[in-house]
Amino acid sequence: MSHRVTTWYLEQTSPADLAPTAEPPAEQEVRIVRSEVPSPEFSRFLYTAVGGDILWTDRLAWPYARWAEHLARPGVETWVAYERGTPAGFIELDPQPEGAVEIAYFGLLPAFRGRRIGGHLLGYGTARAWDLAERWPERAETKRVWLHTCTDDGPHARANYERRGFRVYGTKATEEPEVAMPGPWPDAGPRTPAAK
Repeated sequence: MSHRVTTWYLEQTSPADLAPTAEPPAEQEVRIVRSEVPSPEFSRFLYTAVGGDILWTDRLAWPYARWAEHLARPGVETWVAYERGTPAGFIELDPQPEGAVEIAYFGLLPAFRGRRIGGHLLGYGTARAWDLAERWPERAETKRVWLHTCTDDGPHARANYERRGFRVYGTKATEEPEVAMPGPWPDAGPRTPAAK
């Protein structure tokens, strides 16, 4: 069994492309913090908790050593949004040759979607992609920030990127196999009907 997936590739080519975003209401107490100590356990938690219901599967088979190696690469950064001390979502930046920075992953845990955190986190994280070389002098100055999203990522993903100033530069359609939604555990998340 398979389904058709459309993938869009989007980019910004200047810091001026980044559109400003509104911050969440003050009573939500949202803050964004860089996870500076590489932690495969924490990164895998974020990956499965955010991506479980939107079919993120490419890193599920990574062993601990591969997570550790990836997170230790100079310039790889994970920025985490917290609402009143609870992890709400994350954005992972992955620097590449010639001044490119990929937003490798971005998203919110299901319970935190629709709470005005996503646009704020995306805007903040994109700004950190543009100033990455300030924290990593061995990296080239950022000349381009790019990402990809697809129809599996949810109905508002592409529009959110475009509101932040990203422009589509490529599109691809593929047939992808159906997979079970992994999540942090089977049937996790508020979208799952309550057990009877």
